[in-house]
Amino acid sequence: MDSGIITIMLPLALAIIMIGLGLELTLKDFARVGKHPKAVLIALFCQLVLLVGIAFILCKILALPPLLAVGLMLLAASPGGSTANLFSYLFKGDIALNITLTAINSVIAAFTLPIIVNFAIQHFMNDGQQITLQFSKILQVFAIIIVPVCIGMLIRHFAPHFTEKLNKPLRIFAVVFLVLIIIGAIAKERHQIFEYLTQVGLATVLFCIASLLIGYFVPRLFGINSAQARACAFEIGIHNSTLAMTLALTVLANTTIAMPAAVYSIFMYVFAAIFGMLLNKFNPIQVPSPSLAESK
Repeated sequence: MDSGIITIMLPLALAIIMIGLGLELTLKDFARVGKHPKAVLIALFCQLVLLVGIAFILCKILALPPLLAVGLMLLAASPGGSTANLFSYLFKGDIALNITLTAINSVIAAFTLPIIVNFAIQHFMNDGQQITLQFSKILQVFAIIIVPVCIGMLIRHFAPHFTEKLNKPLRIFAVVFLVLIIIGAIAKERHQIFEYLTQVGLATVLFCIASLLIGYFVPRLFGINSAQARACAFEIGIHNSTLAMTLALTVLANTTIAMPAAVYSIFMYVFAAIFGMLLNKFNPIQVPSPSLAESK
């Protein structure tokens, strides 16, 4: 990709997407944690501890090359995407909980993502390659995640009618941008793309399946109802791969690190849809969750 596109256009486009995420949030979404603290804490534990641990184990067992291992850890550290709300709507998850998790995840990721990525860099990058996430870059990560979300929330608070008009165009823009960034990353690495697919394809598939299964069955194991467990599964299984790829291309300035997120993006929507259909078939919910009405 052209350096100007990477340094200016990608962060700008991601900022627009994160503003769109902020348009879906209010302070009530953060306050709602008090209503479902157990479900929120379990979901966060699954995402920040279990899945990061699984990503690390996959990197070791499958012997991923250092840059791809860092990329998978970056993906694991990335919060859920706003598309998770759509999947919860389609497959009878608790949308209110989904929105709450997205809100909390977006804030926490600004702090946990640099820690996890720095750990991955220090652990896997032992061949002298100069890739670091220093304090200035950590501030950049914070700015990319938090500032646009806050702007979106302010727009929603002060201009609710304008927010309604922005929502659909920004969702379309998010999908188009995701497709373009995947194409761009793959095009730049086109001579090695089949090698990358061979190296990281299995890891991303296993990680996607693990994300959905852990996101659903761990909450169920702790007594969380099916609607809330579905929300957790989609929030955890549908990572913000756009954020991961943009950080890889801009903050870390490395296309190879973006490859796991690019490959994951190809699989996650398909697997999430299949998972949702299986849940509806084998564990149907007859009565919509009360939180659905609350979220509207």
